[in-house]
Amino acid sequence: GPLSERRLMDVRLGELPTWLATCDFSLQGLLGGVQKAWSSYYDKYINVKRGGPAGISMLLAGYCLLSYGWNYQHISKISFLVSV
Repeated sequence: GPLSERRLMDVRLGELPTWLATCDFSLQGLLGGVQKAWSSYYDKYINVKRGGPAGISMLLAGYCLLSYGWNYQHISKISFLVSV
């Protein structure tokens, strides 16, 4: 496609000065770029359209680690008494 419509990661190093010259650096252009970046981030990481067992598994693993961290002192005292 045209150079002005390419994303930064799709621009070759030699084309970078020309690509920068086509960018809109006005306040409205910068705000539009920030909004587009946020929308892309939101769609990729927050507004996930498909669920599955991976999300539930991560939640359970996090809960197990958190519970272990909360009870570590109690568990270590019991294991010391059992080993004696």
